[in-house]
Amino acid sequence: MIDPDLANYIGFVGMACILAAYAYQTANNRPNPFIQHGANLIGAVLLVISLTVHHNAPSMVLEACWVVIAVFGLVRAWQARGKVKA
Repeated sequence: MIDPDLANYIGFVGMACILAAYAYQTANNRPNPFIQHGANLIGAVLLVISLTVHHNAPSMVLEACWVVIAVFGLVRAWQARGKVKA
């Protein structure tokens, strides 16, 4: 079992990752999808870890969806690598 204080710190780092990804996307005309979706994935996973200690069902569902979306974005970015856009 994770110490509740440590779980909070992990959650705050996860929150910071998601906010940083959003700020990165907003600040760049052509954000790198690996950075954007990777930061979102890391943030969501860290928040899920925190939520295993501090249970909140709606937040857990939200973060699980965020993980799926981030993985989908990373897969699409991986598939698009090397393809030239017209």
